Amino acid sequence: MPTRDDAYALMTSHVKSESLQKHMLSVEAAMRAYARKYGEDEELWAMTGLLHDSDYEEYPDLKEHTQVAAQWLRDEGYDERIIYAILAHNDVNLESHPRADLLSKGLYACDEITGMITATVLVRPTKSIEGLEVSSVRKKMKSKGFAAGVNREDLVKGAEELGVDLNEHIAFVIQAMTRVAATLGLAGTATPETQQEAIN
Repeated sequence: MPTRDDAYALMTSHVKSESLQKHMLSVEAAMRAYARKYGEDEELWAMTGLLHDSDYEEYPDLKEHTQVAAQWLRDEGYDERIIYAILAHNDVNLESHPRADLLSKGLYACDEITGMITATVLVRPTKSIEGLEVSSVRKKMKSKGFAAGVNREDLVKGAEELGVDLNEHIAFVIQAMTRVAATLGLAGTATPETQQEAIN
C-alpha cells in the first residue's frame, strides 16, 4: 500500500491549482478526524480525502472525473476501498457505486462542506478559521451568489447520508480544518491588533 507521501506526490503531480490542492488537504483533515471519531483506519480515510479530486483539474467532465483517478490508483496499488469511495462521491457513478459504506458517506459529506467553510473564512476580516461560528457558515449558505460553485443540496444530503446533524457536522469539520489551518492558508494574516479591530 502506498504511503501518505506517495499519495501527496500523486495528487500534486496532477493538480497544479493551489486552491484545489488545499481543498483536498481540507477534506483529508476532515476525513482523518471522522475516522478517529468512528474508530476507523485514519490513514485510509485521510488518503481517500487527499486523493478524491486528483483527476479533476485534467478531467473535469463528470463522466471521466473519478474514473481516471480510479485507474491511476489501481495502477499504483491503492486499497480498493479508497477507489470505491472516490468513485462513489461522484453522483454519476451511483448506479455502479452506491454510497453504502461509512467511508463513502464520509467522503461525500466532507467534500462540499470544506469548500463552503473555506469560502466563509476568506471573506472574514482576519482571513482566519480560528473562532469561525457555525452560524456564519449557515448564513453564507443561504446567500445564493456566495460560493456559487458549492452545491447546497450536496451539503445537506451529505450530512443526512452520514447520519449527522448539519450544524454538528459543520462544527466538526471547522475543528478538523483548524488543526491544519496554516497548511490550508486559513491561519490568517492579521496582527493581534487588527484582529481585535475586526471583532469590535
